[in-house]
Amino acid sequence: MFKINRITLFFISVFSAFFQLNAQENLIVNTYNRTVKSLNGDWNYIVDPYENGFYNYRYEPFENQENPANGAFFTNAKPKDKTDLIEYDFDLSDVIEVPSDWNTQKENLYYYEGTVWYKKSFDFVKTNQTNRVFVYFEAVNYQADVYFNGKKLGKHIGGFTPFNFEITDLLKESDNFLVVKVDNKRKKEAVPTLNTDWFNYGGITRDVKLIETSANFIQDYFIQLNPENKQQIKGFVQLNGTNIANKEVFITIPALKIKTKVVTDAKGKAAIALYSKKINYWSTKNPYLYDVILKFGDDELKDQIGFRTIKTNGQEIHLNDSKIFLKGISIHEESPIRGGRGYSVEDAQQLLNWAKELGCNYVRLAHYPHNEHMVRLADKMGILVWEENPVYWTIAWDNKETYKNAENQLSEVINRDKNRASVIIWSMANETPTSEPRNIFLTNLAKHTRALDPTRLISAALEQSNYQGDSSVRTIHDSFADVVDVLSFNQYVGWYDGLPEKCGQITWKITQNKPVLISEFGAGAKVGLHGDKLTRWTEEYQEDVYIQTLKMLEGIEQLQGFSPWILVDFKSPRRVLPKIQDGYNRKGLISEDGQKKKAFYVLKNFYDAKN
Repeated sequence: MFKINRITLFFISVFSAFFQLNAQENLIVNTYNRTVKSLNGDWNYIVDPYENGFYNYRYEPFENQENPANGAFFTNAKPKDKTDLIEYDFDLSDVIEVPSDWNTQKENLYYYEGTVWYKKSFDFVKTNQTNRVFVYFEAVNYQADVYFNGKKLGKHIGGFTPFNFEITDLLKESDNFLVVKVDNKRKKEAVPTLNTDWFNYGGITRDVKLIETSANFIQDYFIQLNPENKQQIKGFVQLNGTNIANKEVFITIPALKIKTKVVTDAKGKAAIALYSKKINYWSTKNPYLYDVILKFGDDELKDQIGFRTIKTNGQEIHLNDSKIFLKGISIHEESPIRGGRGYSVEDAQQLLNWAKELGCNYVRLAHYPHNEHMVRLADKMGILVWEENPVYWTIAWDNKETYKNAENQLSEVINRDKNRASVIIWSMANETPTSEPRNIFLTNLAKHTRALDPTRLISAALEQSNYQGDSSVRTIHDSFADVVDVLSFNQYVGWYDGLPEKCGQITWKITQNKPVLISEFGAGAKVGLHGDKLTRWTEEYQEDVYIQTLKMLEGIEQLQGFSPWILVDFKSPRRVLPKIQDGYNRKGLISEDGQKKKAFYVLKNFYDAKN
C-alpha cells in the first residue's frame, strides 16, 4: 500500500485541488441524508434533432446573445399578444417521466441519439430567507446544459455522475422553470467513445433534487479508517459559505462514544483524526455501519459509514488484514423490473439480491459508475464493489480534452462514494489496446486516483495474450499491469476463442507478483433454448463453458476471485441475431425477464463450495 505521508497529505488537502477540475460547482455530498425536495415526475419535453432551440439559423448559439430571441427554448417564452411569433410551447408539449431514459418511454425515440429539451415548472418557498438552494442531478446522459428561469447555470459532461448548481439568487416563490438540454450523441472524443457494447440510453436518467441549506453549511467530508492504523479514523470536513474560517465542527460517533470538535482553516476545511480501540470492523459477514453525525451551527448531517481496510499482500487481497476470495459477478445498470436504464432503489435491490442468491460477496459495476443506491445497499448487504470509469475499448488517447473528461468523471465518482465501505476498487478502464499514448493516459489516471484516495485499490480490466508466442500458454503482457494494485483481465476461451474443450488445453503464466481477478468470462445463451453442449446459444453450451472455464482458471496460482460476464442479459444494438439476441447481449446468467439459466447454478455451486 501507500506511505503514511501520502495518506496524510490526501486527508488534509487533496479535494481542494479536485474541485478545480469540475465545470460545475463543488459537489454537495450525501444527498441521501439531507432534506431535499424531489423534482422527479412528469417533465415536458421537446425533441430537437436540428438544435433549433439552441442555435439561430446562422448556427450561432442563442445563449451568446445579450437578448436571446424567442426561438431560444431555454427562455420558455410565451406570446405577449396575438401578434407574437413563437414556434414552440413546452406546456403544450408531451410529458416524459424523470428519472428514466427516453428510449424505452417513447417508441419513436428508441434509437434516437441527439438533443431533447426537458422543462419542469415548480413553486418553492424557503424555510428561512437567508438559506441557499441548489439543484442537484444524480446523472444526465450525456451532456447537460442547464438553465433556470432563463439563465444558464452551467454544463456537465458525462452520463453517470452527479452535479449541482446554486439557484438561490434566481429562485422565486412561484412559477420557476428549470430547462435542461440533454444531448446523448456519441462522439469520437467522448468518454465513452463511439463504440460500446451497451445501449446508449438518453435523458435525465437519475433523480433530480432541490437542496436547501443554511448560508454556511457542511458541503463535503471524508471519514474512513486509516489503512496504516486500524485504531484511527481519519479524514476532513469542508464547509461552504462566506463565513467559514475558524469555525467549530462537531463529529459524533455514538456507538464508539466519540464526540469531538475540529476547527476550520481559512478555507473552511478541517482535518479529522479520531481514535478507538473498539471499532467493529465492516466486512462481508459483518456489514456494520456506524451512525456518524457532523454538526456545524444549525446544520446537522448524518451518515452511515463502515470502517475497514483493504490491501494487497503479495498475491493476496486482504480485507481487515485477512485473506478474502472475491466471489463476484459483473452487472450492467438496467432495470430488471421495467427494462431500460435502472434508476430506483428497487432496481438496485433486485440486482444485488440476485448476486447474493448466486453466492457473491463482490460485484463489478460495469462499465461506468452506477447510481448511489447500488453502493449504499452494498454497504448494508456486505457486498464488495468494483467501480469503473467509462474508458472503454478505444479512446482518443492523444486528445487532452478527452483525458480531462475521463479524469473528471473518475473524480466525481470518487467524491460521491469515498465514504462507502463496500467500494474497494477503482477501475481505470476496460479492454483497452496497448499503446504508448494509452499507457500514459491510464497511468496518469492511476496517479490522479491515488492522490485522491490512497485507501482503496486500483485495477483495470485488461486483455490476455500468448506467452512467448505459445498459444497454449496465456499471460498478461501490458505495462499498465505494473501500475495497478490488482491484476485483472478478461478472457473468453470457449466462446470467442475456440470451443469449451479448449479450456483444457490452456495454462496461464502470470509473471507479476500481484493478486489476479478474472474480470470477465462467459458465453451467450438464450433462456429456454436447449440442445447438446456444442450447440451455440443453448443453455447447455453456456453451462459447459462455465464448467470448463472454472477448472481452467483455478490453475492460476495468484487467483483471488472472479466477476464473470454477466448477471443479467442487457440491451446492446451490436447484438442483432434474430430470434436469439434480438438486440440483447445474451451472456447473462439470468434473462432480462428474470429467468435463471443453467450456468447460474454452476457458478452458485462453485461459490457455495468456497465458503
